[in-house]
Amino acid sequence: MDAFYELRIVDGPLAVACWALAIAGAVLLVALAAAPRLRKWGRALIILGGAIVVTVVATGVVHWLLVDIFNVFPEDLPIEVLVASGVGVFGVVLAVTAVVRLGLARRAWVRRAGAVASAAAMSLLAAQLVNAYFGLNLTFGDLAGVSLSRIHPLEGQLERSSAPSVPLADWSSQGGLPPNGELRSVQIPTPVSGFKARPAYVYLPPAYFAPTRPQLPVLLLIPGQPGNPSDWLSGGRLRLKLDRFAAEHGGVAPIAVVVDPNGSPSANTMCMDTKIAHAETYLVQDVVPWIKSHLSVAADPRLWAAGGFSFGATCSVQLLAKHPEIVTSALGFAAEQEPALAKDRTKTIDLAFDGDTAAFEEQTPARQFAERRHDGLMLFLATGSRDQDFQRQADVVGGQARGSGVDVHRALADGEGHSWEMIAKTWQAGMALLAVRWGLA
Repeated sequence: MDAFYELRIVDGPLAVACWALAIAGAVLLVALAAAPRLRKWGRALIILGGAIVVTVVATGVVHWLLVDIFNVFPEDLPIEVLVASGVGVFGVVLAVTAVVRLGLARRAWVRRAGAVASAAAMSLLAAQLVNAYFGLNLTFGDLAGVSLSRIHPLEGQLERSSAPSVPLADWSSQGGLPPNGELRSVQIPTPVSGFKARPAYVYLPPAYFAPTRPQLPVLLLIPGQPGNPSDWLSGGRLRLKLDRFAAEHGGVAPIAVVVDPNGSPSANTMCMDTKIAHAETYLVQDVVPWIKSHLSVAADPRLWAAGGFSFGATCSVQLLAKHPEIVTSALGFAAEQEPALAKDRTKTIDLAFDGDTAAFEEQTPARQFAERRHDGLMLFLATGSRDQDFQRQADVVGGQARGSGVDVHRALADGEGHSWEMIAKTWQAGMALLAVRWGLA
């Protein structure tokens, strides 16, 4: 069964099968939609052309509604995602056309069922293409949540009080460390913010299992939006990445804590304290104190970093700009220029701050970087070469931070867009910078 769960769904034979089924379904749908005069190719071409026009219009309208009206996404979706989604819409349009032309005659029920199945095949390909673009669920196991179900809750014997610890600079391995780190889940209490967060995930490196633990660096990770903390485990392949880091540094790697400042896949708190939620308070006054009191971590903020993808990257920049007493480094994978609820900045301010522009701007990284110096901090900004909009936004954020004294580094993932594969290609460069700052290199 494990072999089945390890089957990749973003490429390989399963991806080829999705393409084959969708192509066969599209051919059948065109044939059914043009029936009963299939030999008249002019009719088939007219129906096909009309379906394409309807698909383009419908996809555009849905995108407009999601981005500009209902504010589900604060940015336009990548063109690759729109094209992939259009494949599914195209299948539905053809199926509806075919069913209408076939009518309600009993003898046509097999063909009607074939039309529905063909539309489903094209929709399956659309979902596979969107998933492959973002690189979120790589295997059946990721899609089914099997890996998550195997993660145990954090045990008491792994908490700070259960073993002695020494500063990282004074620790040396005595051997006998496990070859890999461990993942645990935990529901972090929120006594100050009252925020209803989803469970967090904690990566503990091999060095954490030594009889005397080193007080380890902390990497506070934040997912994208829409998204889940578990995205860092599936698309982000966090355990594999940090196990490799640990193998290169004598079993030492940061304790990574993947947290949830949104509360649900569809929510967007902007990582701020607003009328929507007290997300900043959750991170600063609930999460950080819990980490310090429950895990064997370093107290020195020079050994604390934040990181994230898209929304999470923006949040990481906000923490660096506003709370350098907590984190002194940030890894921003496709960070936004500023937090947003909607493509229209005015909507963001109206929805979260009742139209108070000054209250919103006071919390933005631009204002924080402008109002005080941030010397000695480090910011790593990564984008995909095909993600032109986020490259532009990274230019803005990088310039603001650099003007405040931050040591800014940039990375570009060749051939990648707004995806987890972009992170895979730039992760090592960001972690190498952290290793130097943490005295591990």
